[in-house]
Amino acid sequence: MNSSPRMHEALVQEIDNLLPQTQCTQCGFAGCLPYATALAKQEVDLNRCPPGGKPTIRALSKLLDKPEKPVDPACGITIERHIASINPQHCIGCTLCIKACPVDAIVGSSKRRHAVLAELCTGCELCIPPCPVDCIDMVFLPEFSDWDQTQAHAARARMQNREIRLERQKEEQAMRLEAKAIHKLDELDDSPSPDAAAKKAVVQAALARARARRQAEKTTEA
Repeated sequence: MNSSPRMHEALVQEIDNLLPQTQCTQCGFAGCLPYATALAKQEVDLNRCPPGGKPTIRALSKLLDKPEKPVDPACGITIERHIASINPQHCIGCTLCIKACPVDAIVGSSKRRHAVLAELCTGCELCIPPCPVDCIDMVFLPEFSDWDQTQAHAARARMQNREIRLERQKEEQAMRLEAKAIHKLDELDDSPSPDAAAKKAVVQAALARARARRQAEKTTEA
């Protein structure tokens, strides 16, 4: 018998609550929640989370009534939590690591040195590939080696808040561009230029495409 959508969502939430919320993507998914969703659908095995290691596999095994397995080596190996560390002498302030961090654990501004908030870093390593000057290393700090579910849930909350903020900023940027396009149309209405009509048609077409794209994104999200 197929489970109801409500039961499925409840199972996804239960699974997600057991994951370490590092958002490291080592499992092959874009984050912990997509992996939890795939597990609930029985589309993937329960041993694809190196950061969680044996404790997470054991918890998932009990919840899903499936046998325990070693961590899939194709996903990586389980090590003690390491923290990202930015070399301040080499950092150029490009902000790419800030954009890559899924839990807002890196602070700094454009053309200024960045720094990692060690207590918030999940050790996902996602900040390393985009760094153009290779100034980020993963270091082991005994005082930050532990990672419990309280920290995991706090990291998840930061990730969710970040996603909300980025979506809001995206919407605000779209609104600014739309207002700019409308202002341009008003200027073209008053323009005596012989090619004003052609320019207006181009702007109107671009505005229509932007609005259609935004509507499609809202429909997809719904």
